[in-house]
Amino acid sequence: MSGSNHDHDIPHAEVTTNPEPSFFANRVRALENVLIKKGVCTSDEIARAIQETESRSPADGARVVARAWTDQVYKIRLLKNGKTAVAELGYAVTGDMPELVVVENTEKVRYLVVCTLCSCYPRWLLGRPPDWYKSLSYRSRAVSEPRVVMAEFGLNVDPGTTVEVLDSTADIRYLVIPQRPPKTHGFSEAQLANLVTRDSMVGTSNALSPT
Repeated sequence: MSGSNHDHDIPHAEVTTNPEPSFFANRVRALENVLIKKGVCTSDEIARAIQETESRSPADGARVVARAWTDQVYKIRLLKNGKTAVAELGYAVTGDMPELVVVENTEKVRYLVVCTLCSCYPRWLLGRPPDWYKSLSYRSRAVSEPRVVMAEFGLNVDPGTTVEVLDSTADIRYLVIPQRPPKTHGFSEAQLANLVTRDSMVGTSNALSPT
């Protein structure tokens, strides 16, 4: 486990520094210049949008889950209309954002989120997607062998429990409400939020145990 409860420690290749901008970085820069030149937006607006995106983290989603665990009425609203319910907690939600579909894990059904085409992900609520979520291996195997993939994350789903794979699209993002851990009666929302990991909101793990 890494320093943050909201991350999952996945082994990765050594990071190397490349002084030259990548092909995609150059394309992004060119697109920014075109938008600014055409008056669509300003450089300050682009900088603010980037800062807003970078400020998001799984802790935001964890706060939403913790509220759903402690407030049944709120959870009903969240499951019915994710964007509206999330906005109640002060998060900026606009009409042009993809729909947010919220599902809840139970003893009978478990959900696993994937984007088979690219890496669609609720960045405005969970921050940047992890590298494994964007990998071709995860995107293909999550659909064909979800139980195996979940087991590789340390989550062994009971054979009697249904596993449903949710495929994110350009129009729809998903958030999983993991099952509330036992022995958390009387916990505050802040304490509960510390038990909610990024992976549990994608469906590859359970929330952390308080012990």
